[in-house]
Amino acid sequence: MTLAGFIPAEVSINAAIAICAIAFVSGTARGFSGFGSALIFMPLASSIAAPRLVAALLLIIDFVAAAPLVPNAWKKADRKATAVMVFGALIGVPIGTYFLSRLDPVTTRWIISGFVFALLLLLVSGWRYRGKDHASISLGIGSLAGFCSGLAQTGGPPIVGYWLGRPIPSVIARANILLFFGASDFFSAVSYAAAGLITADAIKFSLVVGPVYAIGVWFGASLFGRASETLFRAICYALIAAAVIIGLPALDGMLR
Repeated sequence: MTLAGFIPAEVSINAAIAICAIAFVSGTARGFSGFGSALIFMPLASSIAAPRLVAALLLIIDFVAAAPLVPNAWKKADRKATAVMVFGALIGVPIGTYFLSRLDPVTTRWIISGFVFALLLLLVSGWRYRGKDHASISLGIGSLAGFCSGLAQTGGPPIVGYWLGRPIPSVIARANILLFFGASDFFSAVSYAAAGLITADAIKFSLVVGPVYAIGVWFGASLFGRASETLFRAICYALIAAAVIIGLPALDGMLR
């Protein structure tokens, strides 16, 4: 099978190259700072190809990349506290998936752009939840993150903002985050498959885009310690903001 055989029929070669470039940039952001991949990838890639395809594509790539990290996270995480959030994700993911599968692409893109912009503001604000740990709050944040993940694979900021603000060792906070997203990705995979979003096209395309994304993650990780994290995070924020603006459907006539 030629390379073209791995690219969906509705995606041109130029569009596939552009999506690979976006994957590299978003992977670099993820590898260095640990966040930002979906917030960069989704607004831009969904302006080039169908949001349903690119959300499934990102899910497959992230699921494969994150799976090896789950066993170690299971050992170190506060599994009881994480389970409450995971239950929230179990509620939120199918709802987000439903909207992704039912809404027309332009409406979905507007929602993705709005969500990503709101999550960018959350990141820039430096918000951390420092209140008491209530099951209802954990459930609510898990549901919100699950909904964002189901709709556009953008559930990171609420979870990261919550766990990093808790008075717990950073190693446990990181393990909780990894374990949550391992479960959330699994729920998303099941939900996407049930909704018919995990297609042969998405799987084959992931074999093209996935390695490029992995190279970006490796490259970003190699930069860690060589540059100011504050500067790089600022660059990530700028890239996310640019992704939101460039990905706006209102600019299709000028940019695409």
